Amino acid sequence: MPKKLLLLPPLNPYSAFRAPRAHPAAPPAMNAARTGYRVFSANSTAACTELAKRITERLGAELGKSVVYQETNGETRVEIKESVRGQDIFIIQTIPRDVNTAVMELLIMAYALKTSCARNIIGVIPYFPYSKQSKMRKRGSIVCKLLASMLAKAVMMAKEKPPITVVGDVGGRIAIIVDDIIDDVESFVAAAEILKERGAYKIYVMATHGILSAEAPRLIEESSIDEVVVTNTVPHEIQKLQCPKIKTVDISLILSEAIRRIHNGESMAYLFRNITVDD
Repeated sequence: MPKKLLLLPPLNPYSAFRAPRAHPAAPPAMNAARTGYRVFSANSTAACTELAKRITERLGAELGKSVVYQETNGETRVEIKESVRGQDIFIIQTIPRDVNTAVMELLIMAYALKTSCARNIIGVIPYFPYSKQSKMRKRGSIVCKLLASMLAKAVMMAKEKPPITVVGDVGGRIAIIVDDIIDDVESFVAAAEILKERGAYKIYVMATHGILSAEAPRLIEESSIDEVVVTNTVPHEIQKLQCPKIKTVDISLILSEAIRRIHNGESMAYLFRNITVDD
């Protein structure tokens, strides 16, 4: 799947002084679910948000739901608040005085969208940072080229999920799906549907950490999954109230025994070979 990075040329400084002219009627509203694209703002500054809103208004679309902010330690955090699976995503990014922060916001958002299974990521950057450093100087570097390469890789580095396949006959049998974390449950639900179609009698999902964010409880409740078993390493009492299929295994016994064995210098291997769920 080709990955695209759209670099817009600098805006014409005289374009703002052209005589006003009548604008054509606004285009019909574009439904994001039907057209398969979304527009996001890459930072929370007023300038970027305003530009992104104007763009989406002209398109007749809604601005994508996301949160971009700085942690107290200065790190950038990006949270995508809606599904972007299979869609083309356009990221609007203006460059404030803090150029490096803007670059990180763009990189992190691109990667977050790709790991959320967006089909294509297109950066819309009216002013490309470091564009003045586009020529090789003595003992220098072409920083503009480096940045373009970083942006391209942030789209390409995410692992593509392979198609779900079932090996062997599961007809009339109990199927158990095992993973370390269950958060975005769409892949689990899809796997359960395939197993059900192949004739599985019961379908269980077992994971160590039950994050179960956003719509996970509802999706599990409406799916072919019979039961989801997780441990209490992460609190999920609210999710259990929303979905009776979610069950919890207490791991305090294993952790307390591990602490005792470490303190006494005893074998940890024995612990994991001999303690069962029934204990």
